[in-house]
Amino acid sequence: MKNIILLFMISAFVLPAQAQNKAQKTSPRIIILATGGTIAGSGESSTKAAYTAGKVPIDDLLNAVPQIHDYGKITGEQIAQIGSQDMNVVTWLKLSKRINEIFKNNEADAIVVTHGTDTQEETAYFLDLTVMSDKPVVLVGAMRPSTAMSQDGNRNLLDAVMVAASPKSQGKGVIVAMDEKIFDARDVTKTSTTNLETFQSRNFGPIGLIYDGKVNYYYQSLKNPSKKFDVTSLTSLPQVEIVYGYADASPASVTGILNSGVKGIVYAGMGNGNFGEPVGKALADASKKGILVCRSARAGSGRITLDNEVKDKELGFVVSDDLNPQKSRVLLMLALTTTSDREKVQQYFFEY
Repeated sequence: MKNIILLFMISAFVLPAQAQNKAQKTSPRIIILATGGTIAGSGESSTKAAYTAGKVPIDDLLNAVPQIHDYGKITGEQIAQIGSQDMNVVTWLKLSKRINEIFKNNEADAIVVTHGTDTQEETAYFLDLTVMSDKPVVLVGAMRPSTAMSQDGNRNLLDAVMVAASPKSQGKGVIVAMDEKIFDARDVTKTSTTNLETFQSRNFGPIGLIYDGKVNYYYQSLKNPSKKFDVTSLTSLPQVEIVYGYADASPASVTGILNSGVKGIVYAGMGNGNFGEPVGKALADASKKGILVCRSARAGSGRITLDNEVKDKELGFVVSDDLNPQKSRVLLMLALTTTSDREKVQQYFFEY
């Protein structure tokens, strides 16, 4: 009888310990890479809009949301501390290389990137094209600084960690988690300067939702590139500029950049990527000089059709498909690291 009681007492301690050890082993390791932005912003007043982005370090962000530790082994790392209006190619390359290094060395099972909202969509798409792993990479930000009375950063960060920890997020590519929604990096865009629900996917909508601690996916983009761009050895990217289209536009917006070393031009055109005759001539001249011209649109949604209103092949242009101008620039910069052949670049835009 004593032996039975002793075995029961041992089991009472050993089994919970074994269960705890098993939980620790299966708990996902998530590294949060911080770049600054409004989510790390600080202002003098909790009720006023003025603030400075990127002031709060990553450790303080993590301490403000202790619940994130319920979803995995969370650690933080400061990559940059800037407002995303100052995001640049150097930081993109640093971030992409660090993410690839983390996954290659098996340092984490998932990554969350805190980021300002101004250029969050561009960084997300750049990482989607350059991160070599199928493990989750989730970008998150906030529209109000951490010191605001009704700040949204803490909730968004918790949601992003939930998404990163979810097995459902494997193989989804880089995604953006904002305002209880999950967006594909390729399609998401910022649509309002101040609205909390600023992030939208105008063509196809969010691919999933986060609610009550649950992550649910409903759609998945089929625009998954068969081969990513390897930026391991790169320290810069080819210069690509965006030219905005409008009624009675001057060709000076094109001719003024031709001698700046530019390798590509994205034209944010009217309607279906259209241009007036003076601008069209300037773009054709740029193409003849070996500068790759990509037609996109300022409309914010919809496709640019090849050889429809514009004789693209004859002029040496490519079209962006349904990528907006800023994301077309990202893809064109990366495409130009591998080829300047118009047909190959066009295929990138249709595939990626």
